[in-house]
Amino acid sequence: MGIDPGTTVMGFGIIETSGNFMQLRDVGVLNLSKSGDHATKLSLIFAELIRLIDKHLPDELAIEAPFFGKNVQSMLKLGRAQGVAIAAALSRQVPVVEYAPKKVKQAITGNGNASKEQVAAMLDTLLKARVSTEKLDATDALAVAVCHHFQTQGKKIPTAKGGWKAFLKENPDKLIGSP
Repeated sequence: MGIDPGTTVMGFGIIETSGNFMQLRDVGVLNLSKSGDHATKLSLIFAELIRLIDKHLPDELAIEAPFFGKNVQSMLKLGRAQGVAIAAALSRQVPVVEYAPKKVKQAITGNGNASKEQVAAMLDTLLKARVSTEKLDATDALAVAVCHHFQTQGKKIPTAKGGWKAFLKENPDKLIGSP
């Protein structure tokens, strides 16, 4: 399960894996924009994550680390949302791993500075499913889950040096339509 934490919109993405195979199970957002004060939003994040964990029974939760911005209040709120998401997973004995946004983008597109739209397009290819670019928080969360799968499977992740061409040459089984 991947999470893109937020106090206005929280994205989630759930994949099922077996060896090299990945399948999209669920993806979406929790829209908190009209949910009242900050404490109420945190409570809703906790409750929704518990519901998703109980429904999908993930083995692990991967969460995107907050990026460092200039607005300290925004950073504090985002950190609280991340903490609540981690607490929800741990309350269900689901191990948690954290990934920096650049690492996630690098893992999915081969470029740590890729746009959210580029990440979504690559997820379409990797998961052989249409991932809506209308909910970029959801695709970010899905990217975190896929990044974690790559990390835990010991797969070579495309690097900026070799890019996807080199990755596919070294991993021909990842090419769509390969046997």
